[in-house]
Amino acid sequence: MKSRFPKIVQLAIISVYLIFLAGAVVRMTGSGMGCPDWPKCFGYYIPPTSEEQITWKANTEFKKGFIIIKDEILFVAEKDIKTAAEFNTENWSKYTKHNYNKFNKYHTWTEYINRLVSVLAGFVFLFLIYRASKFWKSDKRIPYLAFGAFFLMLFEAWLGKTVVDSNLTPTIITIHMVVGLIIIALLLWLKFIVSDRKTYQYHPLFNKLLIASVIFSLIQIAMGTQVRQFIDEQVKLLGFENKNYSLMNPSFKFYFHRSFTIAIVLVNLGMFYLNQAKGLGYKLVNWIVFLIFLETITGILMYYAEFPLGTQAIHLLSGAILFGLQFYLWLQSRKTVSS
Repeated sequence: MKSRFPKIVQLAIISVYLIFLAGAVVRMTGSGMGCPDWPKCFGYYIPPTSEEQITWKANTEFKKGFIIIKDEILFVAEKDIKTAAEFNTENWSKYTKHNYNKFNKYHTWTEYINRLVSVLAGFVFLFLIYRASKFWKSDKRIPYLAFGAFFLMLFEAWLGKTVVDSNLTPTIITIHMVVGLIIIALLLWLKFIVSDRKTYQYHPLFNKLLIASVIFSLIQIAMGTQVRQFIDEQVKLLGFENKNYSLMNPSFKFYFHRSFTIAIVLVNLGMFYLNQAKGLGYKLVNWIVFLIFLETITGILMYYAEFPLGTQAIHLLSGAILFGLQFYLWLQSRKTVSS
């Protein structure tokens, strides 16, 4: 079974990127509060499909923990009840973690699918750590990395609850994404250990450009999360239906984020040229350049074309993939022979 472990690692990597994709769709559609509670959704294991299910009605049975909207306020059933002709406040308590009180079945099910993807990834990670434990005697790095990624996944689950309870506080969302990138890095390191046997030619200038590329990308991601926070705050003020206006008066961080793209493009094009001219054999460089081009195009479209459908999700997902490829290329560049 040890020979199958690299495939398990790959499955874990794919599952995390699926979480990134699902999360990107949630943010793109403004569905983050589609379920006001966590881990259930309006108190249901399977979310409601109509507003009627979460509206108080006389002579209706509600289970303990079910959430309803009444007079634009969220209420939680204190026990299993059958309602009388009048609303009895003794049977209900106000939901106090936040005051978001809207229902949109499309947002609800988008957020619910996002959670399902995370649950499925959790099962993959359980299998990952089980198989990784078999390597304890031969290479302790493997179980260390696998368990590290697993515990960060648990932390991500807690952060997911915190995101909902805080009504999508931008800073917590940013931390949520950064932790996801760390999980990707740990899994790619694990993949590198168990499956990468190739060596590459070492070129000092390429190596320096690669280090600069990684640093620049980290700066860009950090600034991008700040821009994302600014947009989220503007959307809260203007409403999701007016998100097209969220960058009408951008902050300095947005202009820095946009202009810094030039430096990133130049550094990575330099890497691309050296890789081709010197025959270094780093295939990932081609994909890195492609993803930077995709990131640039989607960024331009979001600003100048008012967030066309799908661009925000593509921008976020391609950024996460770009980080993963750059990190893996850095791992490869450390395993070299002199040219």
